Amino acid sequence: MCAVGKAVAGWPAPDWTQPWNAPFAADGQAVRAACDAGISLPRALTQHLGGAGPCFVPQADLPEGMAYERFIFEHGAVPTREGLHDFFNGLVWARFPATKRLLNRLQAAEIAQVGVGQVRGPVRDAITLFDENAILLQAPDALWEALLAREWTRLFVDLRPLWAQARLVLFGHALTEKLVSPYKSITGHVYRAPVPTGLGDDVAAWDRWLAARLSVAELASKPFTPLPVLGVPGWWPANQDPLFYEDASVFRPVRLSLES
Repeated sequence: MCAVGKAVAGWPAPDWTQPWNAPFAADGQAVRAACDAGISLPRALTQHLGGAGPCFVPQADLPEGMAYERFIFEHGAVPTREGLHDFFNGLVWARFPATKRLLNRLQAAEIAQVGVGQVRGPVRDAITLFDENAILLQAPDALWEALLAREWTRLFVDLRPLWAQARLVLFGHALTEKLVSPYKSITGHVYRAPVPTGLGDDVAAWDRWLAARLSVAELASKPFTPLPVLGVPGWWPANQDPLFYEDASVFRPVRLSLES
């Protein structure tokens, strides 16, 4: 059953003009307006996202002692708290429903196999990291090579014109939440598989591609590489200065293994 109720939004409104928020702007503005009018967040998400995602229900519908992921798997409904974190989670569900359902199935299967302990374990940790902080990238090979090598000056300064050919989409809802109040060191985890260029900017096609290839084994291998997102050209005015990328506390080099 879906939520019925009212709750005035008391959380900050995202700046929809920012490039990282643009993909979510239409749905996000509609849901936020409903919340500001007194509709609860789970009800607003369910109403405005239509059949694109699951039903969203109040967090109170989650029985005490029951795992969040198991509830979603068994009931097809997402327990939702009022606030930015679950707001963005709902918006990602709308854009990537197949992938979100896959991640939930993988989490539920892992819980069924090993239970819920004080620590999630490597598989559940990897799935959670993807869900909370992942980035999808479609870009020329030269950008990928520089990114994986963490050659930040080459990536963002020398190859800067190539970013006009790149498409970067945030998947992690915790990452989008952090960017409501941007700061230089915010770092996402780029999924190391390049999005095929043949998919263009069709996010529904991205969703189908991603849901068809993710597996427990791949996720457990931690197929990510870090990306300080405010270094992306066009995403932050200060990064027009090449010196922006010389901050080694943010743009960290690859760690070299010490010889024994």
